[in-house]
Amino acid sequence: MPRQPRRRSYDQHCAAARALDLVGDRWTLLVVRELLAGPRRYTDLHADLPGVSTDVLAGRLKDMEGAELVIRRRLPPPAPAHVYELTPRGRDLLPVLRTLAAWGAPELGEPRPTDAVRAHWYAIPLLGALTELGTGVVQVTLDEGEFHVRLGADGSVAYGDGGADAPDARLRTDTATCRALAAGELTLGEAVESGRAVLERPAPVAARG
Repeated sequence: MPRQPRRRSYDQHCAAARALDLVGDRWTLLVVRELLAGPRRYTDLHADLPGVSTDVLAGRLKDMEGAELVIRRRLPPPAPAHVYELTPRGRDLLPVLRTLAAWGAPELGEPRPTDAVRAHWYAIPLLGALTELGTGVVQVTLDEGEFHVRLGADGSVAYGDGGADAPDARLRTDTATCRALAAGELTLGEAVESGRAVLERPAPVAARG
């Protein structure tokens, strides 16, 4: 099926402009950030995108479906709900978000009084630092919640919201240390040695197929 035309375009024969035609609207890349953690119901997406109106979110999701970045599917019984999930093309945006997060990390500073915070928002900035642990599943716990990261033997990385079943390692730290790790101000080893992070790894992180 051909892609649905976008409502707006830069009308420039440029790869960057074409990319921005698809993901340059406000909120679009943040929707991708949420869906990189796994399929989400509309209500869950809305809850973790504070500040977006229901009309804008619905419009972004419709645009992303038309661009073949997202699909909507019905969960099997007994869950009477639909979820949104990324297509392979949508998941290909992870390196883009990693680069954008690395570029923006020095701008984080202390959270502003108006800033919302979710634990899994630190997953992408921490992916590079967590590769020090090798391969396997790492569960990260902050005061704000938990997320987990899967580190593949082939260098692949993925993350999900919430805890993991039988993680290979557990890391507890705080958002200030997350910001320092993301900005490259310290390594994960230095954070553990200084007591800013606690790493529990009863067995070496094992490679997973």
